[in-house]
Amino acid sequence: MLIINTWLMVEGIVIGFSDMLSIAQTIGIVGTMVLTLFFSKKQIQSLSIDTQTRGLNDLGEKYLKMVERAMEDPSIQGVINNEVKLSREGAYSFYILWICSHAYAMRKRNVLDDNEWVGWLQWMRHIFRRGTIKETWEQIEPDKWFNPDFQNFINTEIVGAKLQT
Repeated sequence: MLIINTWLMVEGIVIGFSDMLSIAQTIGIVGTMVLTLFFSKKQIQSLSIDTQTRGLNDLGEKYLKMVERAMEDPSIQGVINNEVKLSREGAYSFYILWICSHAYAMRKRNVLDDNEWVGWLQWMRHIFRRGTIKETWEQIEPDKWFNPDFQNFINTEIVGAKLQT
């Protein structure tokens, strides 16, 4: 009977075949764990963004319903702001501005890709250039109704860009 003894000698240490298999299995297990942790971290980050987006969407829906009611009956606007009385057109402008704000927030959270964002950006510039929404913005902007980052974006990228084109 012939017994084959496979071994490797590294700096005076003899490593047998079974020892090499054990080391390879250990490296494989550790590598699998590292990959699992890496991908689970990405998945957790994705779930966090999804949760934030869902919460933002829920708030957005509630706000849009509130604006729809104000458009249907402008007399109830005093509940929110007694100083400014918006017409139906003004309330609708507010509705559109909120949609723009929501799209901007989705872009900041990387929910909208570059192509989708370019479409939104063009649309926003168009409505400020061709519609009456700019007048509504100038009326309500000093009261700081929207996120400061969004207000800065509108003032620099939309209203400011309109002057440049």
